Amino acid sequence: MSSGSEFTAQDTAYYYRSRLEAALGVNFTDGNAVRPLQNGEAIFPAMLEAIERAVSVIELVTFVYWRGDIAQRFANALAERAAKGVTVRLLLDAYGAKQMDAGLVAKMQSAGVELRWFRPIATWRIWRADKRTHRKILICDNTFGFTGGVGIADEWGGDARNPQEWRDNHFELQGPAITALRASFLDNWNESGAWLHDVPNALADSPHTLMPENIPLQIVNASSTVGWTDISSLVRTLVMLAKSRITLTTAYFSPDADLIDMLCQAQQRGVKVTILTGGKYCDSRLSQLAGQRYYQSLLDAGVSIYRYQKTMMHTKLLLIDDQVACFGSANINHRSLSKDEECCVTALSVELVTQLQRSIDADIANSERVSNADWHARDWHEKIRELMAGLLVEQL
Repeated sequence: MSSGSEFTAQDTAYYYRSRLEAALGVNFTDGNAVRPLQNGEAIFPAMLEAIERAVSVIELVTFVYWRGDIAQRFANALAERAAKGVTVRLLLDAYGAKQMDAGLVAKMQSAGVELRWFRPIATWRIWRADKRTHRKILICDNTFGFTGGVGIADEWGGDARNPQEWRDNHFELQGPAITALRASFLDNWNESGAWLHDVPNALADSPHTLMPENIPLQIVNASSTVGWTDISSLVRTLVMLAKSRITLTTAYFSPDADLIDMLCQAQQRGVKVTILTGGKYCDSRLSQLAGQRYYQSLLDAGVSIYRYQKTMMHTKLLLIDDQVACFGSANINHRSLSKDEECCVTALSVELVTQLQRSIDADIANSERVSNADWHARDWHEKIRELMAGLLVEQL
């Protein structure tokens, strides 16, 4: 650490790193690389290329696997690698992937894909039906990892040019953090009853190449619980650590009152807080209404709120100051922060944050700002709908 008035970039990184490790009990790993991928036009080719190049093992968990061209392309790629002798493990959430074409399931299984369903919905264990895996992780050869917000469906195709092409981010990771990302997959895979048959070899330590980018990464998982999950603690810790800027992008913004208070307090202590969420194109109107209950408090505190107008906004991203980027599968809602299985990655990188901030600024240019005056004047019917949605917020 520097002394006196000297304060280096390393000191700044240590400020976040030391406190995040202390708060969560999860260490950062050094020597990683992160490649941001924006929208399906960039995301799906990168994922499919990694699958097609895999020679030993492919592991994929996803909440969404629906019908259509993208679903077919992934099924073909996974089946082809399994037929070539690559171990392929595919874990699908039994609720989120219920739309999946049974023919694709049969095709992959016949080719040798090990396919499991996470928490099948059964009437005699209905209490489990409410707690899903929302994780979206692909690991290829324990070398390339992908995570973010994208599901396996045509809705994510294209480049967010129109309402049929959703806006989202995914991230390709390389380096030692892949081990922790893979553990997130295995956590859900093992619960599905598919414990690895050959543990000594399957979990053998494989050395990772230290990437020259040398980005410190922290992998934080969440499982359903009573109260806060680790990802809920992560979000709150990041908000409290912020010194100058919080930029939050989420598909579904309906947190609890405590997190709203923390965001308001951050703005009032001089941190610029910006929230970007969905606008007129939203696949969960109830979640949107539940979050709107808190807009007035946020606006009164000086928080800037934007609603994306081009298409469905599905990105999950939290930027803190100019140093920290947090991304993964979690939204800022009750499901992600207390009910569902999630995975988030925290990266310490000025370059990455700068790049991601530029993409958010472009999204804000295609958004509508919520003004205090307009919000005060909104229709009373909308206020009643917000109150009604608030009664269901713990399910949203």
